[in-house]
Amino acid sequence: MTTTIPLETEKGHTCKLHPQSMCPAFGSLRILTRIEGSHPVMATDTGCLYGLTFVTHFYGARKSILAPQLGSAELMSGQMVEGTRAAIEVAAREPGVRLIPVISLCVAETAGMPEELLPRRVGNAEVVLVRVPAYAIHSHPEAKDVALAALLRRLGDRSSPQEPKTVVLVGEVFPADPLAIDGALRRMGVEATVTLPGRSLDDLVRAGRAGALAPLHPFYKQTINLYREWGIPVVGGAPVGQTGTYAWLKALGAALNLDPNLVEQVASEERARAQSLLETKPLAGSTILVTGYEGTELAYARLLVEAGANVPYVSSSIGQDPLVFPDEMWLKARGTREVVYRKALEEDMDALDRYAPDFVLGTTPFAAEAKKRGIPAMYFTNQLASRPFFLSGGMAATVGFMQQALGMGERYQTMQKFFQ
Repeated sequence: MTTTIPLETEKGHTCKLHPQSMCPAFGSLRILTRIEGSHPVMATDTGCLYGLTFVTHFYGARKSILAPQLGSAELMSGQMVEGTRAAIEVAAREPGVRLIPVISLCVAETAGMPEELLPRRVGNAEVVLVRVPAYAIHSHPEAKDVALAALLRRLGDRSSPQEPKTVVLVGEVFPADPLAIDGALRRMGVEATVTLPGRSLDDLVRAGRAGALAPLHPFYKQTINLYREWGIPVVGGAPVGQTGTYAWLKALGAALNLDPNLVEQVASEERARAQSLLETKPLAGSTILVTGYEGTELAYARLLVEAGANVPYVSSSIGQDPLVFPDEMWLKARGTREVVYRKALEEDMDALDRYAPDFVLGTTPFAAEAKKRGIPAMYFTNQLASRPFFLSGGMAATVGFMQQALGMGERYQTMQKFFQ
């Protein structure tokens, strides 16, 4: 695994053609290895195989990844397809295998893997080719979208009767959040929720029959486009904060043609709970920078602003998208000066110089630089995105955690003075 160093253009701007992170393909592997009954096969060169296998196991894959021997000799002699087919046969012999995702990476010889030369099914296992051209994918969240869309396109059941009051929630979120959302939606009249990406292969099949898609994370673009092809309504936004939660519940109720009085009751109850949490402005007086590569940075910034914080700068590794635009406009109307997509570390560092924050959420190197300056900082992914976030319960957990973190400012400055 290598970290790409941004190239400076002639005008002095940072080149953003490639991600400043580990190979984004690990995002695809992260969800493919977690599916029960899935046995992935990877078609790539030895170097990519080693690096991605290592990082995937680091994130708790707990299963092997099969791969054909594809060194220089094999690639030069054109044995790629034969080797991949042989690996698929081995995977199919594993007990309980129902899915064999074949991950084709951006190595020149494997990127053009011909799908028609691979079997569609071996034994009891469906074989699905997942093309992950990592050089063209700027973040690991977006690589998750590539894998999920490939699975849904192949496995989503479109032949059975639709389940008009079933909602598909898309987003890798804290495990308690889908349960809380399901509870609220059932009070509105929703009969079932399916959360993707997940561990169940049956959920992928059922997802094709749903009445609506609710992408809790906005970067699942290919998945969203697939549902639009299917003619299934897509409800943007997420149940975050006071205004966001109310609007999201109302929009979902309208998309599913639920009883408007019942929807209004549930949405108003959630808004009232949120208002009671936020009316004291628990984060008032604090300046916070929100940066990361998760793709949820704008939603977190909205919640912090509602809690009274000043958030002048937000950056994300995901690209601009119509689903993100309402959050961007909402933030800019409430004091956020900059929203940066496809961000580079250099842009975050520059914001740190300009805004003098009380607290920083960001990637590991950015958080490290803030701490070096005596500014409290936390790694966005492990310390914030791994906690409840949605509806009033998630709001309380997130705001309470941020209050606690802001209280560490004096301690950080004491440590900085000591080491100086």
